[in-house]
Amino acid sequence: MDAFTAGLLQRIKTTESDLSRARDEGDEFLVEVELGELDDLRRLAAEHGVEVSATSA
Repeated sequence: MDAFTAGLLQRIKTTESDLSRARDEGDEFLVEVELGELDDLRRLAAEHGVEVSATSA
């Protein structure tokens, strides 16, 4: 696994964790921000052929 792929997967994992925390805290604004970030990261992964398992959202 190259550094780009590892970094991207780590960012996705971190964003999923942040999304879960925002949901638990009831912070609807932050939930929307994290969902947008997650969509962007998943799109970037797809554009570069990085397979991402769907977990959150």
